[in-house]
Amino acid sequence: MIRLVVRQAASLLLTYPGPGWPDRLDLVRETLARVPAPATRPLLRFCAYAESADPLDLADRYVATFDRTGRRTLHMTYYTDGDTRRRGVSLAAVKALYRSCGWQSGDAELPDFLPLMLEFAARCPEQGERLLRDHRAGLDLLAAALRKYHSPYADVLDAVRATLPDATARERRTVRAMAEAGPPAESVGLDPYPTVTQQPSQGARR
Repeated sequence: MIRLVVRQAASLLLTYPGPGWPDRLDLVRETLARVPAPATRPLLRFCAYAESADPLDLADRYVATFDRTGRRTLHMTYYTDGDTRRRGVSLAAVKALYRSCGWQSGDAELPDFLPLMLEFAARCPEQGERLLRDHRAGLDLLAAALRKYHSPYADVLDAVRATLPDATARERRTVRAMAEAGPPAESVGLDPYPTVTQQPSQGARR
């Protein structure tokens, strides 16, 4: 139960803080208050920060944090595939998984957008658990980059990672190697997927 609440809350907190953000933040805070647990503390810490921040400044910080560097992108297949042909295959596989569970991710965002993955994991726990574990390296790299950037969003990533089993020694070696090498590079388009926008949607609904 806590694991699913954390993932759904993180999905909402990691979307662009545009119109409706205050209501979204209130919903997350109220929900987390009903399920007190150590796993929710990082999310509540982020909520306290977001509540005190100026909305326009928060929106600017979101864009600066996630949309201006591949090292902190919310698109998970980028960490493993970069801008290569392989990424198109990975994106198609994620979208096929959503469809196999009767879940529509919509076309506003690429299917590997982390808030979409988290909402899927909250609604389809078994398949969503596997999806997040498959992208554990990307989650770890993003969390490390956010800590290095001194971003409050690191709390949200830490809460998500805490819902997964501890990384194995092999997974930790993989993360170190990926951090040193960076994502693969290849100038290839991602058709039929849309260009990534700077203002993410608020997630899909079943």
